[in-house]
Amino acid sequence: MFQFFKNAMSDSNTPPQDVSADANGVDQTPDLTAASSADQLAELQARHAEVSDAYLRAKAEAENTRRRAEEEVSKARKFAVESFADSMLPVKDSLEAAIATHTSQPDAPVEALLEGVHATLRQLSAALERNKVLEINPAVGQKFDPNQHQAISVVPADQEANTVVGVLQKGYVIAERVLRPALVTVAAPK
Repeated sequence: MFQFFKNAMSDSNTPPQDVSADANGVDQTPDLTAASSADQLAELQARHAEVSDAYLRAKAEAENTRRRAEEEVSKARKFAVESFADSMLPVKDSLEAAIATHTSQPDAPVEALLEGVHATLRQLSAALERNKVLEINPAVGQKFDPNQHQAISVVPADQEANTVVGVLQKGYVIAERVLRPALVTVAAPK
């Protein structure tokens, strides 16, 4: 191996031979650098055109996606209550029928009117439940929950402190979010 390095070193000391010039001193080497530079330039220009085209396509696709998303959000806002309104229409129809019945038959028994009101209330409750609007109606003695209940007053009671004594108005939640807290009276500490 040492001999190889020694020979390589001795060869490096010899002056290079000029093979590109002929006897008249005219350079015979083809202009490879200019040709290869032109090839590289053409290749780079083609690559640039590809990348520019891909960029413009991606930009257009992103713009189309953004526009479609905005349209969908707009439609969702516009028709968000459609299902709820559809559930409420039978309730409105029942109330209008009750009014029409009372108008056409003013001497109808109160029991029939009351029965119609109860049926309408059931329709309304079912419509609210279908749309995930649920009652907050705490039982007497249930622990007071400030996230779902609103204390109207604190009253002395024969039950544990900070528990519900009575419900003045039911509350409602929609999809686990309090729409209206239940209005309650709470037992005072002893």
